Amino acid sequence: MTFEPLLIVELAALGLCTGFLAGLLGIGGGMIMVPFLTVILGGRGVPPDLAVKMAIATSMATIIFTSMSSVRAHHKRGSVRWDIVKLLAPGIVLGALLASMGVFALLKGKWLALLFAAFVAFSATQMLLNKKPKGTRTLPGPAGQLGAGTVIGFLSGLVGAGGGFVSVPFMTWCNVAIHNAVATSAGLGFPIALANVVGYVIAGQHVSNLPPGSLGYVYLPALLVIAVASVLMAPQGVRAAHALPVQSLKRVFASILYLLAAYMLYKGLSV
Repeated sequence: MTFEPLLIVELAALGLCTGFLAGLLGIGGGMIMVPFLTVILGGRGVPPDLAVKMAIATSMATIIFTSMSSVRAHHKRGSVRWDIVKLLAPGIVLGALLASMGVFALLKGKWLALLFAAFVAFSATQMLLNKKPKGTRTLPGPAGQLGAGTVIGFLSGLVGAGGGFVSVPFMTWCNVAIHNAVATSAGLGFPIALANVVGYVIAGQHVSNLPPGSLGYVYLPALLVIAVASVLMAPQGVRAAHALPVQSLKRVFASILYLLAAYMLYKGLSV
């Protein structure tokens, strides 16, 4: 696969869209990125099973860069609960490595696509209903947070997401204020992404049919273009969030997510 101008345009457009939506709606780019990267890679000769895995791994790699920008903004506002980050991070690294170096490498792309479809459909439903879990208890002790972090890191590694879909509900359920939960989730994005990407790179070292420019399962040209475009566009999405009817946009976006979930379901069933 050559790094032709059309590919750069496609990846840049994807990065701009995901960056804008992340800033506008506060959603992770992976829900958009993985289906479209699967199409882009598949259209250039990458086998379907491998295309799904590379899309998930490359999506996760972009979070390394986008999370740094996000957590910096939240830290300036004093919203990040670093005490929680320190207790969840070891488990997150453990869970991420178990997923990316073990289960991810062993599972066929078919099952990963089906899992991703379920994840996106669940996220779309939560967005559509705008339901927020009620806080009913306090955070568990160090051992409990180690276990919770392991689950968060493991699930994130399988679907290529930053973990907010699990960590935010978990923290709000434990009576962490929602703005602190969102900010702390951003702080957790970096260790989640870094640990998973290390696993994807190691697990993919001896995989055949990888396109030129790949580092394990991570497709470096896509990582570079998408990361730059999304980081540049995210602030524009944040500005638009203050001028547009975000709740109405969320309903529209949830409908789009259902379509993307249906596509990944189709890919999973046809691989």
